[in-house]
Amino acid sequence: MHRFLPHPILALILAGIWLLLVNSIHPGQIVLGLLLGWVIPLLTTQFWPEEVRIYKPFHLLRFVGVILIDIIQANFTVARLVLGRPDRLQPAFISMPLILKSNLAISFLANVITLTPGTVSARLSHDRCHLLVHALDVTNTEELANTIKSRYERPLKEIFEKC
Repeated sequence: MHRFLPHPILALILAGIWLLLVNSIHPGQIVLGLLLGWVIPLLTTQFWPEEVRIYKPFHLLRFVGVILIDIIQANFTVARLVLGRPDRLQPAFISMPLILKSNLAISFLANVITLTPGTVSARLSHDRCHLLVHALDVTNTEELANTIKSRYERPLKEIFEKC
């Protein structure tokens, strides 16, 4: 069954994304979405270096909610900063030590940081122990690193890595 349907959750997510993109729940679109959700993971299986394991699925749902709220809040904050007094911005790079070990979890962390307006993950160190993050307005770099660790990195460790 695993060879026939390598990533069932991803298949459903892709089908859902397809339905959102076409803005229709017509039966033909549902069938096409399910077909795409099945074929795309099947054709890309060789590019997945590790099997995706979600150890705490309910934490994943809560994590997605946190990300959505943070993205909305950050949009308003960045708009206020940019439209207000951009000359008062204090941009900074911080090197954040990582506790994550899995490639998938590190990738999720880097993407979540980049998705949140005002922050961008810039580089992963060669030893995969530090992530360079740029922030648009930082008054306390240690506070920013602690916020990223508590809101994103620790939940990702619980979700994707065996503790």
